[in-house]
Amino acid sequence: MIKYKYVLFDLDGTISESAVGIRKSLEHTITELGKPLPNLDDYKLYIGPPLVDTFRNICHFSEEECREGIEIYRSFYDEKGKYFNKLYDGVKDVLVKLKEDGAKIAVCSSKYEKFAEEIVEILGVSDCFDAVCGSTLDGSRKDKKDLIPYAVKSLGGDFNSEKENTVMLGDTYFDARGAKQCGVDFVGVEYGYGSTEAMKDEGAEIFAKTPYDLMPLLIG
Repeated sequence: MIKYKYVLFDLDGTISESAVGIRKSLEHTITELGKPLPNLDDYKLYIGPPLVDTFRNICHFSEEECREGIEIYRSFYDEKGKYFNKLYDGVKDVLVKLKEDGAKIAVCSSKYEKFAEEIVEILGVSDCFDAVCGSTLDGSRKDKKDLIPYAVKSLGGDFNSEKENTVMLGDTYFDARGAKQCGVDFVGVEYGYGSTEAMKDEGAEIFAKTPYDLMPLLIG
C-alpha cells in the first residue's frame, strides 16, 4: 500500500549518478568564456542548485556571462554531457514497485526540462514516470518551490488540496527547502551528492541510505 499518491524524485544525485557529465560541461563552459577554472572537486557546490546560481556563486559570472554560459553549457551537455548519466542501483526496483502499487510518479528537477526528459530515456526508466518536470529556458521555473506544485499538477493533482498526499525525494538542501516551502513531506537520500546536515538544517528528518531503503518509507 502506497503512503503517498504523488511521489516526486529529484534527478541528479537521487535517480542518476550525474556528476561526471555536469563537471565536464561546466569545465567546457568556463574555458570557452576564458574564465579561470574554480575547484570543482566538491560536487555539493554545484549539483542541485539551478545552473544560473552556480555561474553566479561559484564561477562569479556577470549576468551577461551567465546568459552566454547557459547557452554554451546546454549545447555541450546536449551533445556530450548527458551521456555520462548512470542509474543508481536499486532505483528502478523502487520505481517499478511504486507504479505497480498505484503511485503517480514524477521527476522534479531544476535541470532544463528537455534534458531531464532525455536523461530519463537514456537511463531506461521513461516508462516508470508519469511526468518529467524541469526548469524553463527563461528561468521562470527553476526553484523547487515552483517545481513541486507544477509536478503535482502535471500528475493530474490539485496541489493546494493534496499536499498531504505528496512527498519530495532529494539529496540536497534545495530539495528539502522546496518541500518545506510547499508544505509537503520530504525524504532525503544520503547516497547522493548533497549534505545530510544541510538537509537537516532545512528541517529534514527522514533519510534513506540507499535506494532500497526508500521502499518502507514510501510503501506500507
